[in-house]
Amino acid sequence: MSSDFEAYEQDFGTLTAEITNKVGRIPKLSGEEKTQLVLNVDKQLEEVRELLEQMDLEVREIPVQSRAMFNSRLKSYKQEVEKLEKDFKRSRIAYSDEVRNELLGDDAGSSENQLIKLREERAHLLDNTEKLERSSRRLEAGYQIAVETEQIGQEMLSNLNTDREKIQRARERLRETDANLGKSSRILTGMLRRIIQNRFLVFILGAIILITIILAIYFNLRRR
Repeated sequence: MSSDFEAYEQDFGTLTAEITNKVGRIPKLSGEEKTQLVLNVDKQLEEVRELLEQMDLEVREIPVQSRAMFNSRLKSYKQEVEKLEKDFKRSRIAYSDEVRNELLGDDAGSSENQLIKLREERAHLLDNTEKLERSSRRLEAGYQIAVETEQIGQEMLSNLNTDREKIQRARERLRETDANLGKSSRILTGMLRRIIQNRFLVFILGAIILITIILAIYFNLRRR
């Protein structure tokens, strides 16, 4: 999994470097050339977002004990993309001095004021858009935290189920051991009872033999 993540990182680095270079060129262009470059950067930013989604999926597949490091790297990449998007938005409404003079011509004074006003309105719209995007990212981050929390909870439940099964097996072994001890105890008790009975019989037989001997001696002496 980490090898796939690192491959996505390499693609991410290449794309962001290209985007940074193109964003710096946008204010220096005008007309169709600028429009084409803006569309190209917009497409590459979409590719970068897809890369981030793939990296996010890879991180979720990484074991929990190693996930923190990759989450930190992914977070820094997301922050880098946010900065790139802000720079891109500013570059679309920015003009270099050379391009601005070319566009304004002789009516530079009044037209420049209009341009400043337009830029302020666009900046205001961009700020609102960025606020909405930040709110969306917070919601997404909250969702990701909820998903990770759910995954951790599931892992904990799985561990608890495993522990419960081990405890149940241990209890079953204890019951079997108790049953075996009970059987052994009954067997030993039976053996002791038979031993006592045998000793009692031997004692009786010995007593009978002794009495018989005594009587025999007595009768022999009496005849004499």
